[in-house]
Amino acid sequence: MGAIFKLIRFNNLLILAFTQILVAIALVGISPASVDLQQWLPLFFIVLSTVFIAAGGYVINDYYDVKIDYINRPERVTIGSDISRRKAMFFHFIITGLGILIALILSWKTGLIAAFSAFCLWYYSNQLKRMPLIGNLTIAMLTALSLMQVSIYFGQSYLITGIYAVFAFALTVIRELIKDMEDVEGDKMHGCKTVPILWGMRNTKRLLMVFITLFILLMMGWMVSTNNVHLNIYFMGLSLPLILVVIYLLRADTKKHFKNLSLFCKLLMMGGVLSMLMV
Repeated sequence: MGAIFKLIRFNNLLILAFTQILVAIALVGISPASVDLQQWLPLFFIVLSTVFIAAGGYVINDYYDVKIDYINRPERVTIGSDISRRKAMFFHFIITGLGILIALILSWKTGLIAAFSAFCLWYYSNQLKRMPLIGNLTIAMLTALSLMQVSIYFGQSYLITGIYAVFAFALTVIRELIKDMEDVEGDKMHGCKTVPILWGMRNTKRLLMVFITLFILLMMGWMVSTNNVHLNIYFMGLSLPLILVVIYLLRADTKKHFKNLSLFCKLLMMGGVLSMLMV
């Protein structure tokens, strides 16, 4: 059981579930004190479906990346040691299929989103993550879609949820590029063509700085156009840590540095999730 929890990144799945529940309560407007099953039951199945699809994505990613992970993250390797490759693939099919089925029972829209997400996660693991930038953008898009899925089902709060989805997209792209810099050694040995491998570390840093600058400018534009005081406080509060990311990025040159930057970006994303409580 411990090996399975490790394989599916149980802590990450809890964060994903918490994020979708918070979107429903803080942005869509479902009352936490309500006992209306017409709201809470669909939300439960949306979260369950998303968690199953994400767990399946982690399994198939590790399935294809065993050799790379032995170099980049040997402590995380489960498939081939604790769990056989055949059992891992069977587990992937079962939980992914359940995730799509649950979403399809809810509505054709959620079913379509689930099937699309499952396909993208498989294609990312099989091909896209070894290509420059497109794999990073795919994961960022799926992260944003996990937030929008709640609004799409309940048919409301598209604007505010969309803003948070853009935040999630931008921060995920930043973190994914930093993770590529962290994993450059193993990726290079197994023929991956990520941005740091093709463009070099220095140019990847420049790309990140441009992306972060554009993101900060986008937030400033929203600050001018929105009348939401709490959201503006979050905009201002996020700008300073992003500037710190740029400063630390300039000095980063070891695997440990990039690992710390990746963790910092993950904390920024959690801060964004918690800021929903203030909106």
